[in-house]
Amino acid sequence: MITPDPTLIRELTHVANRLADAARTEILPFFRSHDLNTDNKLAQGYDPVTEADRAAEIAMRAVLAIERPDDAILGEEFGSKAGSSGLIWVLDPIDGTRGFVSGTPTWGVLIAVGGADGPFLGVVDQPYTEERFIGTPEGAWLIRGGQRRDIRTRDARPLCEAILFTTMPEVGSAAERAGFEAVSAQAQLTRFGMDCYAYALLAAGQIDLVIEAGLQSYDIQGPLALIQAAGGVVTNWQGGPAHEGGRVIAAANATIHAEALTILKQTMDSLE
Repeated sequence: MITPDPTLIRELTHVANRLADAARTEILPFFRSHDLNTDNKLAQGYDPVTEADRAAEIAMRAVLAIERPDDAILGEEFGSKAGSSGLIWVLDPIDGTRGFVSGTPTWGVLIAVGGADGPFLGVVDQPYTEERFIGTPEGAWLIRGGQRRDIRTRDARPLCEAILFTTMPEVGSAAERAGFEAVSAQAQLTRFGMDCYAYALLAAGQIDLVIEAGLQSYDIQGPLALIQAAGGVVTNWQGGPAHEGGRVIAAANATIHAEALTILKQTMDSLE
């Protein structure tokens, strides 16, 4: 993995904040608007994309064209742009669009930058609540109301005392749902429907686990870098790299990650 020097980290953090600012400006006028134009990406089911998604990604790409023209880009709405620097910006202008169109403040702008083997800087920005969670090799912090405070994940505790989140109760396939439910059965509390905000809560030390399946790289790279910077662990369900998406387990620490991962592996091995 690329290990940037402190000067580059500061430069990229500045650019990431500019991207988040640009996305906020485009998105907020549409949130809880009765005039929001929404399209469905699926022939069956519901996977919405809005004019706010597109406008925000266009605005972020415009910033990168000026600030970091040699970097590659992968965005949810407009695909890939090649680069020559070895750095890749991964953008999800609105993660949790179902929440966005429903008026719940659980969606967020996801920004990551790193190399082909994963990100080292990640942002989860919630424009409506004015919370910006940032993780870099220099640490993790939350900016709200102009105030910055350092954040870290929760200390180790047994699974029976843990708080577990996922976005949708069905999680993914029948086998994936069974794996999640096996962990959930042993957790103290399970909550649903928080989209990317769940990962921000994990980084901030509020919860212990997020388990999901069927993710794309742009869904996880921003949260992954944030959580790792805050002291957490993010892998796939086999314990390997998670930056390409798929089945992901994010944990506050190595202890609870190991306990939950063992259950996931045992359940999935028995079903697949």
